[in-house]
Amino acid sequence: MRNIALFLKYEGTAYHGFQIQKTERTIQETLEQAASAVLGHPVRMTGCGRTDAGVHARVYVANFFTDARIPTDRIPYALNTHLPDDIAVTGAREVPEHFNAIGSCARKEYTYLIYNSHIRDPFYVNRAWLYPKHLDETVMQRAGQQFVGTHDFAAVRSVGTDVKSTVRTVYYYEVERQGNLISLRVCANGFLYNMARAMAGTVVYAAEGKLRPEDIGAILARGDRTAAGPTVPPGGLYMTKLWYEDGEVSFHVGE
Repeated sequence: MRNIALFLKYEGTAYHGFQIQKTERTIQETLEQAASAVLGHPVRMTGCGRTDAGVHARVYVANFFTDARIPTDRIPYALNTHLPDDIAVTGAREVPEHFNAIGSCARKEYTYLIYNSHIRDPFYVNRAWLYPKHLDETVMQRAGQQFVGTHDFAAVRSVGTDVKSTVRTVYYYEVERQGNLISLRVCANGFLYNMARAMAGTVVYAAEGKLRPEDIGAILARGDRTAAGPTVPPGGLYMTKLWYEDGEVSFHVGE
């Protein structure tokens, strides 16, 4: 039995996230159906993260087990003939039996895009958050820096989600403007549900003057979700980098 790691990317507008749902269309379901057709047996994929409805992935890793004899380098081509245009498998590699796409992932980077203009750009519909008020990216950068380090991030997650610990380590939070497009890049050893989107909302609140960048540390310390910014729309969020460091397997994907 071989353990195969798949590398893929997807435009998530038409999907209810990665993870299989009872009634909604998902990336995992679509991928498993394609793999089952190619390999000739039922396939169960393990993904590197849930990603919410409408969220995109420039990079994504999933793994599955198979005893099919198809060469590993032919798997992407075969799968892509069975996948819709908004999902593409870009590579595959055989990995050790213990490798797990989510459990072996050491760090992830998400990027949130804001189209900061009074006039929409049709090419960014569902792919960036249209925000008409001018945002000062220098204030946003100061706010983002407050998240860096090891903290309890309960203040920037969806209320009611159940996890063992809300403590995470953020390695960097970088804000960059190119014309009307603002990108917020955050890297951490793990993300709580809606954490990246709530962090983006908090950074925008700081740029609006609704809170000071220096207030964010106290908000995190109190764990007060109501004091942080809103959970911004999903269409601007992308998974953009992944790092794997697990014994025999060490690699990273993303530009």
